Amino acid sequence: MPLRSAFRPFLVVVPALGLALGLVLQAFGLADWSTWVWRATTLPMLLVLLIEIVVSLRRGDVGLDIVAALSMAAALIFGENLAAVVVALMYAGGQYLESFAERHARREMTALLSRVPRRAIRHRDGELEDIEIDAIAIGDRLLIRRGDIIPVDGAVAGGVAVVDQSALTGESLPAQKSTDDAILSGSTNVGETFDLVAARRAAESTYAGIVRLVEAAQKSKAPMARLADRYAIVFLAATVLIAAGAWFWTGDAIRAVAVLVVATPCPLILAVPVAIVSGLSRAAKHGILIKGGKALEIMAHIRVLVVDKTGTLTRGSARVTAIRSSSGLASDDVLRLAASLDQASKHVIAQAIVSEAHERGFHLAVPTEVVETPGEGIEGMLEGRRIVVGGARFVASKAAASDTRPLVPHAFGTVDVVLAIDGKFAGDIVLADELRTGTEALLRDLRYLGLQRIVLATGDRREVAEAIAKGLGLDAVRSELTPDQKVMVVLSERKHGPVMMAGDGVNDAPALAAADIGVAMGAKGAAASAQVADVVLLVDQLDRLVPAIRIARRSRLIALESVVVGIGLSLIGMGAAAFGWITPVQGALLQELIDVAVILNALRALHDRPGAVAARAVA
Repeated sequence: MPLRSAFRPFLVVVPALGLALGLVLQAFGLADWSTWVWRATTLPMLLVLLIEIVVSLRRGDVGLDIVAALSMAAALIFGENLAAVVVALMYAGGQYLESFAERHARREMTALLSRVPRRAIRHRDGELEDIEIDAIAIGDRLLIRRGDIIPVDGAVAGGVAVVDQSALTGESLPAQKSTDDAILSGSTNVGETFDLVAARRAAESTYAGIVRLVEAAQKSKAPMARLADRYAIVFLAATVLIAAGAWFWTGDAIRAVAVLVVATPCPLILAVPVAIVSGLSRAAKHGILIKGGKALEIMAHIRVLVVDKTGTLTRGSARVTAIRSSSGLASDDVLRLAASLDQASKHVIAQAIVSEAHERGFHLAVPTEVVETPGEGIEGMLEGRRIVVGGARFVASKAAASDTRPLVPHAFGTVDVVLAIDGKFAGDIVLADELRTGTEALLRDLRYLGLQRIVLATGDRREVAEAIAKGLGLDAVRSELTPDQKVMVVLSERKHGPVMMAGDGVNDAPALAAADIGVAMGAKGAAASAQVADVVLLVDQLDRLVPAIRIARRSRLIALESVVVGIGLSLIGMGAAAFGWITPVQGALLQELIDVAVILNALRALHDRPGAVAARAVA
């Protein structure tokens, strides 16, 4: 409720001070003064509340604010000022708590895509100039350095470029581009410096299109009403009928006031945000950042998971999966020699081989006379021998042997790195983006939690996607998808129920925004996906989804229990007030006791017991 956002602390403090001061004045026999203090400190809350009700009604929203306004107004009109200030304090406190939950659950967003390039280096009249990307024109020749993000769609001007397109296509392994090959904006240069000829302006390029898709998807997702407001019309009607009936049949307006005071929906207003805050806090301890109560509630209903491949189901980086050797050379020696030479290369595949050797505790020698052909391979002297490491064609051009085919059959989604020693083929190393450990168990647990469909949606090739999905029991595999096609997959799956989308790349951001719940891999994922997602996994472990869903369901269940019990007790109290058994002040105190009870119940959400709700299906 934006109108009250800036005034919430003030609206809590004023009735709290007024209540305390009024009680002190009464203790000193100054009852008249206490009456005016209570009236004066109730009015700010009532006035702001009336303005907000008018704004809400113009939007067509009917909320429980009306009940609170009626009870405060009636109490003031009929002189029940103590009851009025108590209601004002409890209502303001509940609203502030709800605001606190939302504010601390969502991280501050700075820019929509902090990764987007802002400037570029352009060749002009034999010199290099630093320019804004909006100044790039079609046909401009741009200098792309190692680590630069490609600012516009274009083509390689000459030589070889090695680019990481995983943020756009989901392809985890670097792509090698030759002269005139197209490169998409948003890709990262992981090879040597090269020149790019701009094919589109920045505003028309792929990356800018993704930004627009994210913005459109965010606007299209309808906001979910607060849990409390769903009961507003029924509860409001019941309250008015009971209060009017009591006044009509007895002629005693104070009974109607007592009914309205008891009916002030503090159990709804307080229990829900307390349970939500507790659930959000508990989730954070599991490394799960849930951005607000709406996201937590929707997560409790999830029935479909659409999941990206690269960096989500898989590790998102190349790892050594197999080593083969020939001529009696041990496989460990193949890795050690290749890694020793690759120490001189910054290529991502070379660094993956070096990392693997370090993990195995190998001692790496220092190469000399190193010559690297960007994107192809590297050669040099090592331990008195001539070593060549790289792609099969590159090694074949440097080796005496004519047959340098990999010993391990080439599989989709893998890279073969060949090793030659003194002109003879010595072995090869296979690297691939592996499935994350425990993925099969994770998917089984999600099925156990009641997810009806699990769909793989990736920009990678069909063969790679199907190879990864084999044996996982997925309901569907969608491959070679563009960002807008991923959005369509999410929207089409909604016919099966609320959809959760999990991903980590810029290409996933539009789909994350379009899904009922978007889950981003926050530790390594792109800034775009983390910003538009409803849930960010602070550790790159997809298995965090299981406790996230369990916590969401338990928190929502506890909130509903508090609401049902609180409203049930309120209805009993309203009946007692209608029969004249309790006064407005007694009603306010009774409502206080009900509030304490439902708050204590809601706080149970702080103590996570996932096993108790693992198989619970919330309709």
